[in-house]
Amino acid sequence: MADAAGAIAAQDWRVPAFETHIFAPKRTRYAVIIPVINEGRRIQDQLKQMHALRLDDGLDVVIVDGGSTDGSLAHDFLRETGVRALLVKTDPGKLSAQLRCGYAWALREGYDGIITIDGNGKDGVETLPEFARALDDGFAYVQASRFIRGGRSENTPMMRLLAIRLFHAPVLSIAAGSWLTDTTQGYRAYSAAYLLDPRVQPFRDVFDRYELLAYLTVRAGQLGYRVKEIPTSRIYPRGEAIPTKISGLRAQWDLVRVVIDTLLGQFHPRSGA
Repeated sequence: MADAAGAIAAQDWRVPAFETHIFAPKRTRYAVIIPVINEGRRIQDQLKQMHALRLDDGLDVVIVDGGSTDGSLAHDFLRETGVRALLVKTDPGKLSAQLRCGYAWALREGYDGIITIDGNGKDGVETLPEFARALDDGFAYVQASRFIRGGRSENTPMMRLLAIRLFHAPVLSIAAGSWLTDTTQGYRAYSAAYLLDPRVQPFRDVFDRYELLAYLTVRAGQLGYRVKEIPTSRIYPRGEAIPTKISGLRAQWDLVRVVIDTLLGQFHPRSGA
């Protein structure tokens, strides 16, 4: 951990403190970053499915834990399911803080791109290689979408569906300068060149809760990078509580505020607007 922390500090990146547990050497060009916190059986089933599909043969899998206490991330289990590394955030912060840990570590490891997917089992992991191929083809930002042709959506809560289609996606599309259909999705990919562009600067303390995904959604198009959507499935469990960490009035207001601030360019780096 000292080497990783020192390397990150040398870049003048603001990244929360985290512990690093390495189970295997770097083998691939791209890393799959999975942010989790107390996902229990959902993350375990997802990792088993990815391992059974041999996805970890072509993509290094990295878990970024926000402080789980449910025992779902036992080291032996992670080794058995092909996980390369576990990063455990020890500083405060929500999803954006976790992602800063994972992205900074992956970039310092020399990955050419990063794919992010949620760890709650809602997304179709079988499409992960398509994101890698899109990065191979030179796309800088690749977004999953359940709404484009070939995509699939099941049991999406109606209020969430309306919020995405009528507010979140249209507003961020205006900010990005290109039409995007499924902008709340955490299932996406970025090239290292995009994340390292000095006009982007994702490693700032302003990205602490849910800001980073919205910002990275629009900044690629604003800077002229190639952007693509890939059809995927997003399936919510029927008859169960919605697997999400975004709940309550404050979290919902955070999302609205983030969208408005993104539209207004509030997250642009001062030196690279």
